[in-house]
Parts: sequence; structure tokens; C-alpha cells
Amino acid sequence: MGHWLLAFVSAYGAVFLLELPDKTTALTLVLSSRFRSRAVLLGAGVAFALQAVVAVALGSAITLLPDRVVAAAIAVLFGVGAFLLLRESLETDTGAADGAGPAKRDATPFPRAAMISFGTLFLTEWGDASQITAIGVAARYATPVAVGLGTFLALMSVTVLALLVGRKLRAKVPAHVIQRGAAAVFAVFAVIALWQAIF
Repeated sequence: MGHWLLAFVSAYGAVFLLELPDKTTALTLVLSSRFRSRAVLLGAGVAFALQAVVAVALGSAITLLPDRVVAAAIAVLFGVGAFLLLRESLETDTGAADGAGPAKRDATPFPRAAMISFGTLFLTEWGDASQITAIGVAARYATPVAVGLGTFLALMSVTVLALLVGRKLRAKVPAHVIQRGAAAVFAVFAVIALWQAIF
């Protein structure tokens, strides 16, 4: 039992600390500005459950890819993400001026919002530091259930914190400002990944 608990705490602690300042938090803030929190939470829950299983069982396959290929792909994804967020923030700004800001967030059907949240968060976690960390902890302790559960709960903890922060931000900061801030963060991630791909 002590070995199982140690594996759980190691996975939870490591993944939580890695994810707290990571892109997942920024992405959850963006999703919460577009969709209802329950839809984002459901999508995140399914995405992170699958990611925890993948990290423990099959995630090691990612380490077989050349580092530069992975970094270049991440740079492209974040570059495109930054562009789309910036474009949407301009549209949101116009919509808010017409008085259509908050209605747009609640108008998205729950299943569609949950599916978008699932797809976005699931793909974002591929090759992430938390996934690689979970693989390392699983290899060290050889207790996949403990590591998978610790990884999942850590990812969900960060998501819930981001949703709570997002709710407070929405009450005080316009959605287009949050989206532009997230676009800037994504652009920085893209530049870092591009640097790693080249050098």
C-alpha cells in the first residue's frame, strides 16, 4: 500500500506542478471564455482520463520520435493557435460592441462545447512534459493504476482551478482581452518550440 501511495503522490505532485504554469491552464481559460464551465469540465475529464491511460500504457512511443520533429510540430500547432485566438478576439470584440458577447458563450450546444473541449485538450497534451513525467513515474514504480489515477487527478485539479479563475476573470475582464492574452502565450510557446526545433 505504501508503494502504491508513493507512486500516486509522485505522479500527482509532479504533473500538478508541471501543468499549473503550462499551456493547459491558458487553454482552459480560453475554453471557459467561450463555453459553459460544465461542458469544458466534461470534455477535460474524458480527455485527461484517456491521456492518463495513454501516458501510462502507450505514451513511451512519443519518445521514439526525433526531438526536432516533435518540437517543429508543436511550434506549428501553437502558431496556428495564436493566430486563431487573435482572429477570434477581434470578432469577439466586435460582437461585444454590438451587445452579443455573453450570449455567444451560452448559445453553444452543450455536446458541441464538450466535444471541442475534449478534442482541444486531448491533442494539446500529446508529447507534453506531464505525459513524459507520467511515463517515467510509471516505469520507476511499476504501478500503472496509481500513476494513471495521480496523473488524471492532477490534470483535473489544474482544470478546475483554471475554470474558477476563468469565472472570476469573465466577471471583470472582457473575453477578447483574455483571448488576446492567451494568443500571446501561445505565440511564446510557438517561438520556444521553434527554437528547440532549429537549435
